[in-house]
Amino acid sequence: MNKDQFEGKWKQIKGQVKEKWGDLTDDEVDQIDGKREQLVGKIQERYGIAKEEAEKQVRQFESSCGC
Repeated sequence: MNKDQFEGKWKQIKGQVKEKWGDLTDDEVDQIDGKREQLVGKIQERYGIAKEEAEKQVRQFESSCGC
């Protein structure tokens, strides 16, 4: 999925994002506002994982949710 598609579907998938990464606050999810790189950064920061791992998780999420 490209950046524009991700942003365009954000309202539809943000509930799924909250389920998958439950440590993210509602405010953080709202601030991300469909920006994929910000999602990766917040996951990396909140979970203390490497950027590559956060990227991998987001790619897997995109595949599983049909985004």
